[in-house]
Amino acid sequence: MTFTVRVLIGLAAGLALGVIVSAAGVPWLARVPAFVEPFGILFVNAIRMTVLPLVVASLIVGVITTGDVRTMGRLGGRAIVLFVVAVAAAAIFAAACAFPLLSRLDIDPAVAASLRESAARTGQGAAPTVQQLPSVSQWLIDLLPSNAFKAAADGTILPLILFALLFGLALTRVADAPRQTVLHLFKGIADGMLTLVGWVLRLTPFGVFALAVPLAARMGLAAAGALVYYIVLLSIVSAAFIVLVLYPAAVFLGRVPLGRFARACAPAQVVAFTSRSSLAALPATIRGARDLGLPDEIGSFFIPLAASMFRVGAAMVQTIGVLFVARLYDVTLSSAQLATIILTVIPTTFTVPGIPAGAVIVMAPVLQSAGVPVEGIGILVGVDTIPDMFRTMANVTGWVGGGAILSRSLAVGPRGEPAAKA
Repeated sequence: MTFTVRVLIGLAAGLALGVIVSAAGVPWLARVPAFVEPFGILFVNAIRMTVLPLVVASLIVGVITTGDVRTMGRLGGRAIVLFVVAVAAAAIFAAACAFPLLSRLDIDPAVAASLRESAARTGQGAAPTVQQLPSVSQWLIDLLPSNAFKAAADGTILPLILFALLFGLALTRVADAPRQTVLHLFKGIADGMLTLVGWVLRLTPFGVFALAVPLAARMGLAAAGALVYYIVLLSIVSAAFIVLVLYPAAVFLGRVPLGRFARACAPAQVVAFTSRSSLAALPATIRGARDLGLPDEIGSFFIPLAASMFRVGAAMVQTIGVLFVARLYDVTLSSAQLATIILTVIPTTFTVPGIPAGAVIVMAPVLQSAGVPVEGIGILVGVDTIPDMFRTMANVTGWVGGGAILSRSLAVGPRGEPAAKA
């Protein structure tokens, strides 16, 4: 039995038991959610304890290694700019599509209040009210922490991410020997956290079950409807981003005919959709770039680099995921909080591990940046299978489209004769 099937069984069993508890009105059954809920909280805490060191260590390692990539010339620097712009566009597109649509999701205020109370009991609390938000000037000042360790302890993740980025950039200016020492240290931390995440993921079916039972007990059948709404919304938004943004970008910025681009992407998209693995689609993606006649540097350097750090799909799931959880808990997000979500999503996507539901697992900083309870992570992991298919397809499409765009900065681009033979 595959991991996905086990997770779906755990989710379905938890929802079914919760609905039965909600509908039966039997006193002894009513005590089941309170008994099960702590195990779900433990599962979420196990994920959260790995996220901070994983994100910081991965960012530092990524920046250091990117510093080496810059020696590859203009392509390396422009690739990083493209990654940031594309991820920001994906996050903004997702927010623009999902925010009005999620406002149509009907959540009983009493149910949302119950969920918030549950979060408060576990120490997460709800988002701060608009009156408690700092001014714009104070928000800008707080972006850089005066004490990085205090920022880590307080869970103010965006300043900590900026510190990690600046620290990584500073290390690129350090002599090679000490830089390699620090690189190995943080690489070891990141690898260790990934191993720990792997252990936690083995408990996902049980954790999802323990989270689904109290959720369904409080919401009844509305819980299943809300999750289906989220699955459909995220899948449609991911597909729409491919059609409305990635394809036109390749056509107008990369100067590639639409039909030719679609044919070149199709094999990689099929592998990505069926395997839910961007890395599994890497060979087909490289072949697609060659079929477009892109320069050798695109297939040998840019696409492998993109495979390691460029995931527009992660930006969409993290943005829509936090908006959905906020709606589930009836947390009102201000404009400043929406901006913070997008600013946090951009660097967080570059730390997504190559494991199932990796983009969801590392979204705790995004939830925390907006003051939204993180309990929703466990539920989002449980329903991630179908949306992940579309997100992975968006990732590989972005790699090929990005290669076409960047090829125009090289001596030979995807115009006329192929720059590289298949």
